[in-house]
Order: sequence, then structure tokens, then C-alpha cells
Amino acid sequence: MIELKKFGWMIKKELISLKRHPPRLVSILAFPIIMILLFGYGMGGEMTDLPIVVVSQSHGDLTDMTLDTIKSTETYQVVEVIDSVEDAEAMVDRGEVKAAIILPEDYDDTNTSMQRSVSLYLDSSDQMASQILESATQGIFSRLSNMVAAGSITAVSENSTATPSLSHQLNNFKDDIALHINRIYGNIKYIDFLVPAVLGMTIMMSCMMGMGATIAGERETGELARLFMTPTSVSTVIGGKIVAKLLIELVRALILIIMAILLFNVSIKGGILQTFIVLIFGALCFVGFGIMLSARTQTQEDYAQIVLPFSMPMMFVSGVFYPIETMPWILQKLAYVFPLTYLNDAMRAVMLQGRNLGDVWLDLVILVGYTALFFIIGVKRFNRDV
Repeated sequence: MIELKKFGWMIKKELISLKRHPPRLVSILAFPIIMILLFGYGMGGEMTDLPIVVVSQSHGDLTDMTLDTIKSTETYQVVEVIDSVEDAEAMVDRGEVKAAIILPEDYDDTNTSMQRSVSLYLDSSDQMASQILESATQGIFSRLSNMVAAGSITAVSENSTATPSLSHQLNNFKDDIALHINRIYGNIKYIDFLVPAVLGMTIMMSCMMGMGATIAGERETGELARLFMTPTSVSTVIGGKIVAKLLIELVRALILIIMAILLFNVSIKGGILQTFIVLIFGALCFVGFGIMLSARTQTQEDYAQIVLPFSMPMMFVSGVFYPIETMPWILQKLAYVFPLTYLNDAMRAVMLQGRNLGDVWLDLVILVGYTALFFIIGVKRFNRDV
């Protein structure tokens, strides 16, 4: 039978205990707010302002109409209008823009009965963005093709307000403009887009939760203190834990890669060795993150509450499930504060685009910088605690 008075004391005791652990209290209050913001603004938003470059090698009413239409479409952010196909393709290859729309020299030639040809040079490694760009571009040139068939381009260019009134005339489609799509990395399935980031996310969650919880748990049970009473240096203990954790995570990553290849036919264009090297950089970074957060944490429960406000935002904001471009601008800026963003970028570059380590050096340097920062803070705080 429950004794109501003592039952009340137990509730009071738990609340007082919570008050004595400020990090846990802050996490409990802040975590629901963070999650509702991420679900509301960070997942599945409308994808707009995707950076593209336009190559315009022609001049005339149709060209002007096409450029105006592209620039006024919310899907695109036209970074530049140039006349060099090679420069535009290089911008896509370097990842500066998502696509290049190429209008050839004869695009505005009214003296030919030949079909006009437009090219879309597309970075297909960003699967969701490339689908949106492909669909939007096909829609634009389908409408323009109808206008060409109706002989309406000159009238529209002279009086832009006439565009809505022409819509009822454009029912009979005539394929006057052919859109050729060059997917530079082939047809990328959503699972291909997802697997590299899931690998990175798995490494992040396991390293942060596993490494940090181990240290906090051993501190809570007293095992850590007894271990340091033996003639063993702090660096030896921590170093051994780090190497063991890396081996476990690489085995986990190997299993995930094998299953993705067998079940979903996922390809790794850059090779398994380079993929593993990138994962090692990521694992070291998040092991350091775990050590930093657990350095002064007394219990596993405290650590779990502290790590969630860091790990969950990284999972949603760093482009694991949805491209960063779908998010509000403030979350896009926040994404580049999180190390998982750079791990995902490097993983997708190696696995989907076939890049080598030299091509993703900036991502790796940033991960190394974060790793050094986390270890310096973690070791300094850890030594004071011990």
C-alpha cells in the first residue's frame, strides 16, 4: 500500500536531485523546444534558391524571355550568366553550383525549322536537389516550347503583363525545345544519397554516446578512479579507449556498407579504403566530442541528457535526411558549425562522386581542427576532474 506522505517525500527528493544537476535540468527544458523547431523548420521544407549558372550564347526575344523566366523562378538562384560552357561545367564539377542551364548559339534562330536544343548539366549526387532542378527545368522549357509553337514569344517579350492571358492558348504542345539532361554522376537513388550520411550519423551517435557514456559510467561506479590508482598513465587509459572504440566503429561501418551493397546495390565510386579513412577522421572527431562532454559529468544519466541537445540537432540540420538547402537560412548557417556537416560532405563526395582524399581536404582539415579543439578542452577538464 502506498504511504501518501512518504510518496510525496520521494517526489520531492527526485525534484531536489534534479535541481542539483543543472545540466540535466537545462537539457530537459531545452530539448523539447529544440526538437519542435527542428521538425517544424528543418525537415522537408520547400527547396528554393538552389544555386545554378546559365550559359547564354544566343541573343533575341526567346533568350530574353528564357533568362527572365529562369531568374524569376524561386527554385533557382542564378549565380551568374556567362557564355562559356567549359567554365559553367567546371563550376558544377567543383560544387559551386548545383546545375548549369546551357542555351546554345542557335537557340534564338528563327530561320530554322530544326528543333532547338537546351542542355542541363546537373550535379546528380545531391539526389533531392537534382530531382527538383530537373523537374523545374523541364516545366520551364515545356511552357516555352508551347509559346514558341503559338508564336507568342515576341508579343510576350514586348508586353510581359500578357503572359497570364496566354495560358489558355498553350494547350497544344509542340516539342520545339528539346531539353537534354546530363547527370554527371549518373542516376543516384535516394538510398545512395542516404547511406553516406547514415554512416556518418552512425559514427557520430555511437562515438559520442558510447565513449562518453563509458567514461561517465566508470566514473559513477568508481572504476575510473580505481583504474587511475594503478601505475597507468591517463594518456594510456584514454588512448586505449579511443583505439578500441575506433576498431568497433569501423567494424560497424563495414557491416553497414556490406548490407547496403547487398540489399540496395549501393556503389562506392571512391573505393572502400578512402571511405574508411574519412570515417576514421569522423570517428576521432566525435570521440573527442564525447570526451569533452563527459569530462566533468558524474553519471551516465547526466551525460545522456547533456549529449542529446548536441547530437539531435546535428542529425537533422547537417543534411543527413534532407538537403541543407531545404532549411531556413539560419539553420543553413548553423549547419556549418556542426562537424557532422563536413563528414557528410566528404562521405558523399567520396562515395557518390568518386572523389579522392585530396578533393575533400578542406572537410578533413576542418574535422581535424574540431578534433584538436575537443581533445584539448576534454583533456584539460578531465585532468582537473581527476
